[in-house]
Amino acid sequence: ARPPGCALAGAMRAAGLLLLLLLLLAGAMLRGAGSQQCHPAGPGAAPVLRFTDRHAEIRVPALHRVPSSLDPLYGLVRRCLDLIQQNPLPTELLRTALNDPGSVRTSQVVQYELGYVVCAAVALLFTVAVPVAGMCFCYCRSRRRCGGRLRAHRRSLGCRRRCLLACLSFTSLVILVSVTCAFVTSQRVKGQMEPGLGAVPSTLRTLRQHLASIPQGVQMVVDKFEVPRKQISSDLGGLSRSVGLSIHAQLQAMTYAALADLQDRAGDLQSSLHHLQIVHRTARALAAARAELEPALRERRRRVVALLDDPRCTSCASVLGRAQGLQLGADYAKVPSVEKVLKALAGLPRSDFAEMIRQGNGTFNSIPELAVERMAQVIQDLRADLARTAEKVQSIADGFPLPDYTRPASEALAEAEQRSRPYLREAERFERYRWIAGTVLCSIILLILACNVTGMALGAYGLSKREDPSDYECRGEAGAKFLLVGVGLAFLFSWLLILLVFATFLVGGNIQTLVCRNWVNQEIYKFIDTPGNLPPSMNLTRQLNLRRDSNLSSAYRECKSGAGLWEVLQLDSSYDLDEHLRTPQYTADFQKRLGDFTADLGAVRLLRSEGRQDLEAFARSGLDEVDYGRFQEEMKNPVVQTSLPGLARNLEGLQKMQRNSTVAGRLAAEARALRHMQNSTVQAQEALVAKLGESVQFLSRLAPHLKERVRRTLATTASVEARLPLQAQQILRQVRRGRELRYFTQYLNWVGQTLREDVASCQPLATALDNGRVILCDRIAEPWNAFWFSLGCCTFFLIPSIIFAVRLTKHFRPIRNRLM
Repeated sequence: ARPPGCALAGAMRAAGLLLLLLLLLAGAMLRGAGSQQCHPAGPGAAPVLRFTDRHAEIRVPALHRVPSSLDPLYGLVRRCLDLIQQNPLPTELLRTALNDPGSVRTSQVVQYELGYVVCAAVALLFTVAVPVAGMCFCYCRSRRRCGGRLRAHRRSLGCRRRCLLACLSFTSLVILVSVTCAFVTSQRVKGQMEPGLGAVPSTLRTLRQHLASIPQGVQMVVDKFEVPRKQISSDLGGLSRSVGLSIHAQLQAMTYAALADLQDRAGDLQSSLHHLQIVHRTARALAAARAELEPALRERRRRVVALLDDPRCTSCASVLGRAQGLQLGADYAKVPSVEKVLKALAGLPRSDFAEMIRQGNGTFNSIPELAVERMAQVIQDLRADLARTAEKVQSIADGFPLPDYTRPASEALAEAEQRSRPYLREAERFERYRWIAGTVLCSIILLILACNVTGMALGAYGLSKREDPSDYECRGEAGAKFLLVGVGLAFLFSWLLILLVFATFLVGGNIQTLVCRNWVNQEIYKFIDTPGNLPPSMNLTRQLNLRRDSNLSSAYRECKSGAGLWEVLQLDSSYDLDEHLRTPQYTADFQKRLGDFTADLGAVRLLRSEGRQDLEAFARSGLDEVDYGRFQEEMKNPVVQTSLPGLARNLEGLQKMQRNSTVAGRLAAEARALRHMQNSTVQAQEALVAKLGESVQFLSRLAPHLKERVRRTLATTASVEARLPLQAQQILRQVRRGRELRYFTQYLNWVGQTLREDVASCQPLATALDNGRVILCDRIAEPWNAFWFSLGCCTFFLIPSIIFAVRLTKHFRPIRNRLM
């Protein structure tokens, strides 16, 4: 037989190997879920590129602890285990067991497992004591001493009987609740154990495939450059016209304003020539008309004054003063001459401003079509640069370092899969036996409870029907026998129950206190990371090819924060993915050609030289030097100082007052002559004055601002003509260059995100370790421990159940002697 120390050391070594196998399995889960969606683009940005997702089937989702109605029971069991095993992780004992199992001392194991040793002693005592007590009980029953009849009837028997019934009922209730929890937790263990054990080899096999598919995954990511390439190529197809439309849209306000200003100056020139000619002709006509009107008006005044001075004219003295004031008013021979200005503007305009503006407008509106024509060669060169960029992007897959460095991890996974199969088969077999034994023993406990309940019911019913305590009653006797059957079953199977409880307690308790508790507080990682704790054959850093300056804890933290595999594996040379994904190294030629992107749209002429000369001559014509105030002052004076119609009405009024018909006839004739002069001569001159006023008003408003307006128009037109090509190039660079480059940026960002989070992600290392803890501790260990705890409660409560049942059988049988 092997020494106890060797046996214990072997058990510790097996536990350590199982623990490290689980860690190796979790550490191998290096591929996980990765998002391949781009962030939404803001307004004005390039359209968002969409990349298809082909790696959803190889992702390992994170598992989490699911809340359960049994969580209070799980917490109670954990507290009990913490009370039983208060020692920390036995690093020295584990180091010795893993490196030199033969040197493990039994005292070390007993010292660490002291709480379990005490529980083992209790279980051993229970295993021996209860069957011995059962045999003693059988012996007593054969001697008719235990479970017999009461010898005498006392008044306190009823109270004692009710107390025993209550105690046995309560004990049976506790056992019923415990066995129900045992049934439920046993099924949960079975339900979690089977898929958990079955997932180990399949997961290891899948992980090997994942590691082997890294080159294909990287190549798939590189091949997705087809998405931005097609988008850019599609955009380049409409780039020329789009650029032309952008230039036209952004410059049209400035160009149309310049053309409108030019059209206004051309209109001013035409209108000024028209009004100057009117002023010149009208002033001369008014001067000539005044000269013709002066002798006729003088003669008419003499005749009217002579008639009014005639003594025969009654009441004529009142109108005499007005007739004497009959003389000419405005003298347009005194106004300035505009003949000099007209000579300066003679022959203008020499150019057709309307045609010139129409041509300039047409040239500007043809910019989109002109851009398509002039940019054809540039677009062809950009397509060639795009093809060369695709060749550069291929270097990402060619230079990706992981395929050569994941081989150790793949080999470790294959070895772990091969070695895990015997352990998994044993675990599955042990779990099957546990479930069968647990189900059978729980059924026996239910049978014991059924005997107790049936016995109490029949016994209580028999007591109620028995008139004399000393009388025999078959139902009471049957109740007592049922109770004794339950007692017999309890004695018979109690040792099997305690053995199953202790076996499951020893396994589940050590998993909880040795593995799970130290897994949660990271003590296991510290133990694995400490040099010398593990034998060389179990060096996880070397088996997984981690960096030499790294360990499992640091790799776990790095992977938890989203590092890539190349950042935790030992490579011949460091690999910086961000450096390989810098946009300029792939788009330098494309970006340079976009930077030098020009579109020679030709000269856009809004104003030809002859038109410019016309406007300059217009500004130098002296239009602003004419004294228009003199015109306005003369136009304030009437053509004739005295109103001819008014004087005619006065004469007609005097006619009616005359008694001398000759004077009256002469007054009427003079009134008609005045009206004729007004209608034939004065009114024509007044119409000329009104026409002159309109032209003078227009010229007086235009003249002060003429030179400034012409100068501004000429400067604006020249500025627009000079700025139009430069502004077009600037708009071209600002509007178009950023959009194409943002396609490259979107793609390279997606490449980095996909490689880090999906194809070559290290984050699932941490996810897998957490998943291993959730499966082992939360989903298997917790219901496992709750199972033995519940079954243990049933087992230990069988003792008071036995006692109360034996005591109660006496009350269900006839009393030997009745005492009053």
